[in-house]
Amino acid sequence: MNFLMVAAVAVGGFIALLFAFQLFMVFKMRRKEGKPAPSLDGKPGKLIEKGNRAVFYFYSPSCGACKAMTPVFRKMARTKKNVFPVDISTDMATARKFGVMATPTVIVVNNKTIEKVLIGPQPQATLQSLA
Repeated sequence: MNFLMVAAVAVGGFIALLFAFQLFMVFKMRRKEGKPAPSLDGKPGKLIEKGNRAVFYFYSPSCGACKAMTPVFRKMARTKKNVFPVDISTDMATARKFGVMATPTVIVVNNKTIEKVLIGPQPQATLQSLA
């Protein structure tokens, strides 16, 4: 009986720790809103430098929540020139510049400033309204 109570408290503490870590990540990423966007190379960098709107979708092929969002963003990237899917398994440098700590993460840049940060799965209507 005593062992079960200790195990239950340990599991509960672990779950609370995971929840607190997730809240910390969300809080830290949200603090980036209103801050200057990092300088990037290529087409995304040129859009940002001109002060145009750019939408970055950070994902990982092994991320379960990303599997529903990735096709939506790939389709958006084909039709809109300001949408950039970023696979963090192949482009960790861009993720580091933005300070991405979890996937999926969507970052909207406008007027050289990080306008919005969305962490976790988002409804398709929300995603389509960003670009």
